[in-house]
Amino acid sequence: MKIHKEIPHPIHPKHKLKLEYTEIPFNCDGCKEAGIGLKYSCQQCEFDLHKACAMPSPTITHPFYKKCEFQFYYKPPGEQMRICDACRNDVLGFVYHCKGCDFDLHPCCANLPQVLDDGEHNLYLCLKLSRSCHRCGGKGPGWSYRSQCKSYNLHVSCVKELLVESWQAMYLNADKNKVREMQTTIPSLKGTLKNHHGGRGGTIKKCCQMAGGAVRLIVSAILGDPTAIIAAVVAGFMSK
Repeated sequence: MKIHKEIPHPIHPKHKLKLEYTEIPFNCDGCKEAGIGLKYSCQQCEFDLHKACAMPSPTITHPFYKKCEFQFYYKPPGEQMRICDACRNDVLGFVYHCKGCDFDLHPCCANLPQVLDDGEHNLYLCLKLSRSCHRCGGKGPGWSYRSQCKSYNLHVSCVKELLVESWQAMYLNADKNKVREMQTTIPSLKGTLKNHHGGRGGTIKKCCQMAGGAVRLIVSAILGDPTAIIAAVVAGFMSK
């Protein structure tokens, strides 16, 4: 995707939108989902769009739905409430929709990479969970990222919940030690992984180290840009 420093947009005709980088979470006025990092913004009107929402493709395909062609809509089609088939969140704004199969994808979810590589480990985007999610403990519907060893699984939806909780702790708490307090709200994976591996110390340590890096990668994929704030958020994920 080519990146322009300034663009017009049909749902905000008053002013052009300028490309900005922010480490402060924002709510996208297109898809209504959270974002951080690169965005197209009108500061005068306090209007923000994810990069994926600001410059969408009219139609897309996805390897999970080989028979589908998704069309871009500025608002959900029909009168029924729609749910993103990737993250299971409500569709409240911009969406990719397949008329034939009735599937829906948020623009950012539609752009999630199939494989994440941190140089040491690969994480694979999966349509369904093969094992319990290490965040919620369930096997509910929605996409997930899975480690190459298949021992670490995390719902895309659970990462979004984790981020929202962390941001609320950081930006809605009046205490100056915001990051520290934010980290205490993040559940640890160590107990879960210990039970999963039957108490094998070396395996636990290796898997925990991998899990910390995994969350960083997934967060970066969902929001587009890794930041110092995200690093602080996920550092607490493995700290206890």
